[in-house]
Amino acid sequence: MGNKLSIYICIYNCCIDMNVEQIIKTERKLPLKMRTMIHFALVSNKINEQYAVALKPYGISKQQFNVLRILRGQKGKPANLSTINERMVTKMSNTTRLVDKLITKGYVDRSVCPSNRRKVEILITTTGKKVLEKLDAAMQETENEILKDFSKKELEILNTLLDKF
Repeated sequence: MGNKLSIYICIYNCCIDMNVEQIIKTERKLPLKMRTMIHFALVSNKINEQYAVALKPYGISKQQFNVLRILRGQKGKPANLSTINERMVTKMSNTTRLVDKLITKGYVDRSVCPSNRRKVEILITTTGKKVLEKLDAAMQETENEILKDFSKKELEILNTLLDKF
C-alpha cells in the first residue's frame, strides 16, 4: 500500500495544475478508474506536445527521432524495415515513409543487401549521427523539465507501477 500511496502523492504533486475534473469541465466526482484513464491520456498528450516542441526546430517528428536512435543503436550494422518497426516505441505501418523522409534529409542511407537482393539495409549517416547528438540534448532537456518535480525514488515507484502494463 505504501508504494501506491507514494505514487498517488507523486502524481498529485506533479499534476497540481492538472485537475482532471477542471480540465474536462465536470463538477461530478469521476470514478477512480475513469479518472485514472483520463489522467493517463492527459499526461500522454502533455508529454507528446513537449516532445514535439523540442523536435520542431530540427524538422524531425518523434517517430523519425525514434528511427534515428534505433539505427544508432545498431552500432554500424545495417537494419531492415522489420527490425526498425519491431523496435519502434510507437508501432506504425508507415516505417518506409519515415525512412524515406530521413533519406531525403540525408540522415540515413538505404541500399540493397549484396547477399539477398530482396532485403533492404538502412544505416544512419554521419550527418544523422551529428543531428542526433543535438536532438539527444534537446530531448534530455525536455525530459528534465517534464520530470523536474519527481524524486529519483518517485520515478522508481512510477516505473515499477507502469511495468504492470
